[in-house]
Amino acid sequence: MLTTAVLIAASLYTPADEPKKNPFTGGKSADTKPADKKPAEENDSKIARVAHIKLSGDLDESPVPGEALFGAPPENLRSKLERIRKAAKDDRIQALYLELHDISAGFGKLNELKRAVTEFKATGKKTFVYSEELSTKAFLIALGCDQIYVPEAGGVTLYGMRAEVTFYKDTLDLLKLKADVLRMGTFKAAVEPFISDKMSKENREQITALLNDNFDHEIVAHIIAGRPAQKFTADQVKGIIDQGPFTAKKALALGLVDKLVYEDQLDATFAKQLGVDEVKVQKNYGKAKAQDLDMSNPFALLSALGSQKKSKESKDPKIAVIYAVGAISSGKGGASPLSGGESVGSEPTVAAIREAEKNPTVKAIVLRVDSPGGSALASDMIWRALKTCKKPVIASMGDVAASGGYYIAMAGKKIYAEPGTVTGSIGVFGLKLVTGGLEEYAGMKTEVVSRGKNSGVNSTTFAWSESERAAMMSTIEEIYAQFIDKAVAGRHEAGVKITREQLLSYAGGRVWTGRQAKERGLVDELGTLEDAIAEAKKQAGIDPKKEMELLILPKAETFLDKLMDGDVKMPFGAAKAELRLIPGADKVIKMAAPLLETQKDPVKVLLPFHVEFK
Repeated sequence: MLTTAVLIAASLYTPADEPKKNPFTGGKSADTKPADKKPAEENDSKIARVAHIKLSGDLDESPVPGEALFGAPPENLRSKLERIRKAAKDDRIQALYLELHDISAGFGKLNELKRAVTEFKATGKKTFVYSEELSTKAFLIALGCDQIYVPEAGGVTLYGMRAEVTFYKDTLDLLKLKADVLRMGTFKAAVEPFISDKMSKENREQITALLNDNFDHEIVAHIIAGRPAQKFTADQVKGIIDQGPFTAKKALALGLVDKLVYEDQLDATFAKQLGVDEVKVQKNYGKAKAQDLDMSNPFALLSALGSQKKSKESKDPKIAVIYAVGAISSGKGGASPLSGGESVGSEPTVAAIREAEKNPTVKAIVLRVDSPGGSALASDMIWRALKTCKKPVIASMGDVAASGGYYIAMAGKKIYAEPGTVTGSIGVFGLKLVTGGLEEYAGMKTEVVSRGKNSGVNSTTFAWSESERAAMMSTIEEIYAQFIDKAVAGRHEAGVKITREQLLSYAGGRVWTGRQAKERGLVDELGTLEDAIAEAKKQAGIDPKKEMELLILPKAETFLDKLMDGDVKMPFGAAKAELRLIPGADKVIKMAAPLLETQKDPVKVLLPFHVEFK
């Protein structure tokens, strides 16, 4: 069976073109070959090497395996950042060229990228951006670079921010379905799309505050700082945004880009900017290459499968970075068949915490959270494992660390958030989708024989009875009280003077940006993952500037691991990809995925809404 799977996979595999090697030839070094082995004109030319890195998609932070059976190993955000840092330290590289396509990452990840570009520029090297069309988020990355290029037929799709919340109550009514809901928190609006056809006053208030804060600080302020030659004011930038989107010529006239250039003109453009005769662009700089496999030999493939072993861990001191990416659920978690990303399983996350705690080479732990929350029970299990850990724990928030995501971060001795992180959402709700109406419409009838007044709590055929609602509400109220108490205790341990009454005023399910959360004492510092790692070193009594090895946990599963676990899900993945092509389907998948992935846990601590910021 394994051999069959390998043969099928091999038939689908097409090797990627390997990037050509472009060695830097300017100047002399001890390793320089005799002149007769190089063309004389190449020795006499002044040549610069440019590192090319392509960025696209949502730049997921989930751990990835270090090798892949077919093609190059997958990359995540950290892989991209490490390649930029590598280029900064590489004496053979004179400039960085970022190629941007369809960036959909949140403001937290964008901040990580902007920091990496800023650090690259601090070495005195030039930075260039090229994109056929710059979306708003791609433009925010581009603003940190020295030069921004688009082709003449391209453009800049900068037109501000827009929040869209879609409501499904009428759709559920048409399908004879009903959402039965209980909640604690006026702003806990995760359930609103299922029980209403419009936005509540409280939800509109929090979304407006969130949008305003990020619009002013993440977009307007960054445009002003990123285009200093134009000496824009905030009002001027807002006026420009109101005119968007822009053609390439209009963007150039407004000073949003530096030059209209086609891709085949980039080499000459780079050379002029760098003051050299020639440039050598090293495509996909620092990216790991695919394994060299004989695809005609099934035994070679089996051998490659067997060679996918875990790399041997060094005995050097290290910092463990534990990633919690996706909706939080009880059990194993892993790849989400709906969202396409990962879900945070309580079992592997707790196991990762225990592994880091027992590992004598690990001196401190950083918890990196990019999660809207999920199961209240699973969140509490992870919180407990972190809280009882005997090593220093620092929390770092990415794009989102809300509700259950904030819950697990509370265990940190210090909490770092990105300025644009969506966090808070301290609230609890219970939800079940009642299918009895649809069953009856389809001609099905259900009769019940039961013992126990509340035996129908988990029934999807019937709504909660008065007794069942009372029992569930009691549970939700108690979990909410625990959430509040643990949040207050965690803030006190971090040295924040906050009363229970104050925290209650910030809770109720309300969300905040990282900036707003810091102002209210919900987080301690604004900073990147690297800032959190530096703090972890400090907490462990180590010089924050000392370079240390990182232990990334939980360890990513290889292709073989997934094959053995029966978790490859190739056919479903293909169907999901096709489904996303249907207009509006992607929005429904993103909204429904966290709820469905945590459906076995009726009580949830989940972000109060799914909103599309466009």
